Amino acid sequence: MNTKYMIVSGFLGSGKTTTMIAMARIINKRLQDSGQPGHSAIIANDLGAKNLVDADYTRTADVAINEITGDCICYVTDDLVSHIDRLARDGANIVISDIPGCGVGALNHVYVTLTEEYPGKYDLLPLVCLVDPIRLRMVLPEKAEIHLPEEMRFVLNAQLAEADVIVLNKCDLVSDEEREVDLDFIRKAYPDTPVMAMSARTGEGVEQVVDYALSHTAPAVWRDLGTDSEEFDAAEAQMCWYNRRFFAEERDGKNIDFNQVVEDFMEAIRDGLIEAKRNVGHLKLFAAGESDDFVKCSIVGVDYDLEFERKLDQPYSGIAIVVNARAVCESDTFGDIAEDAMDAIKAAHNLKCRVIFTECFGFADEGRRNGGRASRYVD
Repeated sequence: MNTKYMIVSGFLGSGKTTTMIAMARIINKRLQDSGQPGHSAIIANDLGAKNLVDADYTRTADVAINEITGDCICYVTDDLVSHIDRLARDGANIVISDIPGCGVGALNHVYVTLTEEYPGKYDLLPLVCLVDPIRLRMVLPEKAEIHLPEEMRFVLNAQLAEADVIVLNKCDLVSDEEREVDLDFIRKAYPDTPVMAMSARTGEGVEQVVDYALSHTAPAVWRDLGTDSEEFDAAEAQMCWYNRRFFAEERDGKNIDFNQVVEDFMEAIRDGLIEAKRNVGHLKLFAAGESDDFVKCSIVGVDYDLEFERKLDQPYSGIAIVVNARAVCESDTFGDIAEDAMDAIKAAHNLKCRVIFTECFGFADEGRRNGGRASRYVD
């Protein structure tokens, strides 16, 4: 029996990780209840190194996970195949992966490529594109201002255009009337694509999405999405990636409320972005305490409230923290904002912080893809 493979795409903050976990749990329960062998597994994909909030968070959900980092799965097919096969050897018969939140091209560069270069090796399930009510406002007729550059509309439109099924996620955040308005718009804008609604967080509608995914296959037919266009290059040029893992410790060894530390750190980054007149597509933070105790916090823009997926149950004297940001901001500017935020929590909470890893880069930054070779040479 072939391994089934599915991609979940969607704009920054659309809820891809929570969705993959919710779907994997449902699939695993069905397999277990029916007595069938196997399980589902997740591949977390990111352009940065292996310091991912999503990967750490997924491990708390008892779902098998691998990571592909340093590039989008659209451009590392052999690596992707290796990961799928490794998970399959470990018993996974359904593998779900995401792509970075500004990624476009999973259809052409993954599904079509797998079909052509590995014919018959995998059963490709529908490419699911998530959109949340906040981001959808970018392309609604009124084109609401959510303080993201005009170029980002191109990315969202292209992601929706390549989907085999579009899912309005986070539908619990809007009224029934607002939900129907959003669904009606999506159906009219993409009349040939099935449209569904769910809330990965509450579980509403997830069963139906799983039913659809498992009972259909991906056509895997190439489509022109405009990814070779100037518009796509302009959209990519707006973004920067920031990843940091650090250990924060109270200087006198006292147990303190690290939930408050997290909140202060996130708010300090928000304040810095507002002052710089910049924004963040998605800012995520994860910190684990003892056993299954952890805090996960995120924000999808400077105008929106912090969202705590969960908070720590007890105080600690020290804790390891990983933070990921995908910002609409120059990389050097965001790096300075993050440093200022760390200085702020150190002063406010009597902390010493040991940085384990940091990377901050923009799509257009010189040297990002050249293996460390000189970008400029002056004789």
